[in-house]
Amino acid sequence: MRPAIEVRAIGQQARSGDSTLRDVSLAVGHGELVAIIGGSRSGTNTLLDAMSGRSPPSSGSVHRFASGAGYVPEGDAIHPALPLARALRYAAALRAVPRQAAAVDDVLGVLDLAGRSAVPVGELSGGERKRAAIAAELLARPRLLFLAEPTAGLDPARGRELMRVLRGLGDAGMAVVLTTRSPLDADRCDKVAVLATGGHLAFFGTPAGACDYFGADSLDEIYERLAGLGDPAAAWSRRFSPFSRTDRGVSPAHTVPPPPGQVPRLPDSAGPHSAGPVSAGLFGDDPAAGGLPDDYLSDDSPVIIGADAVGPVTVSAAARRRAAIRVLRPVLQWTLLTRRNAEAAGRSRRALAALAGPPVAVLLTFGVLSLPGGPGLASFWAASGGFFVGLTYGLPQVRPEIGVLRRERFGGLSAGAYVLAKASVLLPLLAAVDAVLAGILLAAGRLPAGWSYGPTFLTMLLSSAGALGLGMLISLVSADFSARALAPAAVTVFCVPQLLVAAAVFTLFGRPGRGDWLVLAVLAVAFCAAAIVLVSRMAPSGPVGDNCSPGQHWRRGASPVRSGWRSR
Repeated sequence: MRPAIEVRAIGQQARSGDSTLRDVSLAVGHGELVAIIGGSRSGTNTLLDAMSGRSPPSSGSVHRFASGAGYVPEGDAIHPALPLARALRYAAALRAVPRQAAAVDDVLGVLDLAGRSAVPVGELSGGERKRAAIAAELLARPRLLFLAEPTAGLDPARGRELMRVLRGLGDAGMAVVLTTRSPLDADRCDKVAVLATGGHLAFFGTPAGACDYFGADSLDEIYERLAGLGDPAAAWSRRFSPFSRTDRGVSPAHTVPPPPGQVPRLPDSAGPHSAGPVSAGLFGDDPAAGGLPDDYLSDDSPVIIGADAVGPVTVSAAARRRAAIRVLRPVLQWTLLTRRNAEAAGRSRRALAALAGPPVAVLLTFGVLSLPGGPGLASFWAASGGFFVGLTYGLPQVRPEIGVLRRERFGGLSAGAYVLAKASVLLPLLAAVDAVLAGILLAAGRLPAGWSYGPTFLTMLLSSAGALGLGMLISLVSADFSARALAPAAVTVFCVPQLLVAAAVFTLFGRPGRGDWLVLAVLAVAFCAAAIVLVSRMAPSGPVGDNCSPGQHWRRGASPVRSGWRSR
């Protein structure tokens, strides 16, 4: 029987050139619950990303024989301001799921959240929010589910409850792969993949087999074995290949023969203590000895990810025929996201306060500058005020919802649709704010010297638009850093960009003209384009074969949601 996913001698390298995975091979069957565990710098999340397709391996390949995949990142992955059922409706619409109302009702029942459907997601408990994120992925009827640290931040009772949910999905036929730091969670899984420092596969098999293999009484002690004297990473990874052929509780490194030709892998010279050529000799000279026929990989069977694939991804002919339909998906996604962003902002008091606060602060600054004996309102301050409002609108847009972005990007969300939907909601608000501020200055007779209302408004609006793009760009970059690391840079983030841009444009040019406005417009477009590129890099989309036809995933049947299983 073919597995749900097959990892074949994959390696991964960081941008620095360091190897983060080395010749990792394993197979996950349908209905199996598999945990990836390991210590610091062992590459657990790197392996999960390679298996899911978020980050294709630099060598080797990943073959997936199950239709559709879902991905739940670490942290919150549902908009907190929206009621749960409403948030799932938007998620279903973004995936083009047929019969969306019925689909939402089904997944709410499956995950025992039907009674909480009208509650804002932000008011749910941690375990309920994680189940809500899983529900959003089940809408597209995947046969594979990948989760990054699903029990992180949950108390033991909530963590145990969530693992029961995942166990139920596995029992219903879904292949579930997760990373975890909790030995208790790993012990509840069918199999564990143990990674040693440097990305070596030290073991793959049942939790009981792992304890026997490492000579440990529990999974906790495995970390001590991997951190022993000498170079345990090399010792355990080299032992694993011959050990896996004879001992019970250990899964072979391969369950299917390797593809024709030499499999790219990282030899010993590429880094210390490689796990060795696991794809060679495991089944002897006859590839069919692995238990699968030569025509196992038919043209439309797998989605192939990685360096051994022909092209970046191999998809079925039916998927290629639907390519024309996907051309319009970014436009539809932009429409949906614009509506969702507007609704989320209207429902959140915190968001409304964040939108109202900056204009008030700018108006008070203008009032102080215009007091008798004050310096007066120069063109610099008009541009700076508009820039400040735009920057403060853009900064909180991405970082708080980075988990939502990563989950939806895996499901096929366009990076351009995401950024443009943000701008579509915020630019009209900025235009209204700038119009009111300029009108107040006009009524008070405090416009900058030599300026009329039109140039003042246009200058402030273009400054706000450029700052909005810059704010989203900064928010994206900051998503990879902790709040504590960002605290010392808060003053710089808020003050320096607006001062530099306003000073450079209007101190040099004086009274604004068409050329100055063109410079500001180009800056706004450049910042938004950079934000789109950064979204694509920070939150990569899933493989094309998984995201081209969510409706097909629904109609093929045999879904865990249809199986009658319910969360207990």
